Amino acid sequence: MKPGKPYLQFVQTVKKQILQSRYQAAKLVNRELLLLYFSIGRSLHEKLTAASWGDKVLQQIAADLQKELPGLRGFSYRSLKNMRQFYECYQGGLIGQSSTAQLPVSSKQKSRSSLKNTIGQSPTAQLDAPFIDTIFTALSFTHHMLVINKCKELNERIYYMRQAVAHHWTVILLQHHIESRLYHKKGKLPNNFQKALPKTIAARALDTFKDEYLLDFINISPEDDERVFESKIINNIRQFILSLGTGFAFMGTQYRLMVNEEEFFTDLLFFNRVLQCLVAIELKKGRFKPEYAGKLNFYLNLLDDQVKLPHEHNSIGIILCKEKNNKVLEYAFKSMHNAMGVATYKTSKQLPARLRKILPDADALKKLL
Repeated sequence: MKPGKPYLQFVQTVKKQILQSRYQAAKLVNRELLLLYFSIGRSLHEKLTAASWGDKVLQQIAADLQKELPGLRGFSYRSLKNMRQFYECYQGGLIGQSSTAQLPVSSKQKSRSSLKNTIGQSPTAQLDAPFIDTIFTALSFTHHMLVINKCKELNERIYYMRQAVAHHWTVILLQHHIESRLYHKKGKLPNNFQKALPKTIAARALDTFKDEYLLDFINISPEDDERVFESKIINNIRQFILSLGTGFAFMGTQYRLMVNEEEFFTDLLFFNRVLQCLVAIELKKGRFKPEYAGKLNFYLNLLDDQVKLPHEHNSIGIILCKEKNNKVLEYAFKSMHNAMGVATYKTSKQLPARLRKILPDADALKKLL
């Protein structure tokens, strides 16, 4: 007998209930783990401080715990150090406002509300009870330690916490976005969005694109042209999409557009589900030139006329190049009616200043080899 619509709907309802229950169970387990780690971190902080114990004692504690509980995982020397750091970071609220806000552990009920009591001491609106319930306790301890060690500013930490929960970032993806300085680069893309797009879409578009992208998964030499650059991106398209951000779907490379049997090709074409529009990306290995804007404007006209669906917003174009001059961009975009922006890329993380003084630059090293 073929199952009818009511039966299929019932199965979907039960499936939804199971998934929601699993999610709630995982969320509660994560909350309890954070409370446990916070409590242990407090105990370690108080004892080590009062008794003037050093790292060797912490190592001994980790070893003794293993003897007492054979096979115990997650309580190594390094883990205990992290728990202490976790407590010291959040003991007085996210901004360290109150030194009297301690984690009560006298009862189960108090324990469940302790993180809210402890971290919710700040008057900052972002740190209210809903933030603690829906954001802070939804992140794993590993996520938290990454944010603590990589981000020093409160607003930067909160930003990455919110983004990680909203977009279900893994620890690896969170680390990539922190290292690519997403918080500092977002919203700074030189563009003409305000003039070319409706206000709501313009604001969303500005939040979607970055001023600079870290493409540390590819390696190109000065002799390579744009086609080599493009092929290396295509070979690593998953990492490239992750670098772009949320909602991007890849539609093709060298996407063909026709005008009276004459062919034109845009380097990379995406669709962004959040913006509900096509996104054309032109790759340039060198410095931005004004003529790039005219060519991209032409492609966007064709995309809107030939590819865009009636319910979608007008296409957006991004020129991804090595260098740019914002004043040149201002004049290049002045008479363009299509939405476009110019971002730069780097293919490796910057060396620390102390190493830059010691190590030869790429050209010198190449001559040396």
